[in-house]
Amino acid sequence: MANSKLQDATVSPRGRITARVPQHVEKILQEAAELAGATLNQFVVQAALAAAEQLIERERVIHLSGENAAWLCQLLDHPPSSAALQAAFQQYQARKGEHEGSDTSLEFEP
Repeated sequence: MANSKLQDATVSPRGRITARVPQHVEKILQEAAELAGATLNQFVVQAALAAAEQLIERERVIHLSGENAAWLCQLLDHPPSSAALQAAFQQYQARKGEHEGSDTSLEFEP
């Protein structure tokens, strides 16, 4: 996945990223790049992109304990009664009935 995105980047406008690292870090990165059959820049960009995608995905996913997941499912299956929610649903049903059979979408005013 990261490789295809990196290849797509070759045809789009480019930015520049530079980093100064200690010499021992550069040697390790260079060795890894050679083992991967890539240039140092390619290796660093691919590794950074993979790490960035992993971090973004991890932050976008909601993690629940078993207890919290069961509570959420219970809440979705049996929502608490709310007078405001019931009134809003009735208003929605009334407006929906007014537009039944038409191709227009419902537009609600705040």
